[in-house]
Amino acid sequence: MIRQDGRIVAEHPRSFGRGETTYNPWHYVPVLARKPGALRNGAPFKDWVLPAAIERIRRRLASTDDGNRQMVDILNAVLTDGLSAVEAACAEAIAHGVHSADVVLNILARQREPAAPANIMTPAALTLRHAPIADCARYDNLRRTSDGTNPNLRPHG
Repeated sequence: MIRQDGRIVAEHPRSFGRGETTYNPWHYVPVLARKPGALRNGAPFKDWVLPAAIERIRRRLASTDDGNRQMVDILNAVLTDGLSAVEAACAEAIAHGVHSADVVLNILARQREPAAPANIMTPAALTLRHAPIADCARYDNLRRTSDGTNPNLRPHG
């Protein structure tokens, strides 16, 4: 168990048997971005039990050319959105009859979007008493000199 500031940040089960190796596949997920084929053949991912909806997506993606890369994208989302959110997104994608990483990630992104801001009433003290009048001709006055002429405007002729 590894602690930082009094809270547990990592837990690694110990193996006391000779030649035994234990893996936590989640520790290796960031590496999969560079080597997605390791998902299929890597020792940490052999016999990896994933939640049912994620496993169904994994099996369906296994038959596609870029299935490993898509699955890696979904697994990386677990690191930011959490396992339960990704599992729910996978279940929703399956319910709609699709099994691509783009759809799962889109579902997650929609869930992340903030709610519409609350409607804030303007206090009476901040309400305008006199609405401003749009008069663009006032800008012409900024260009005139004290004698009423504008040095930037030349007569046509």
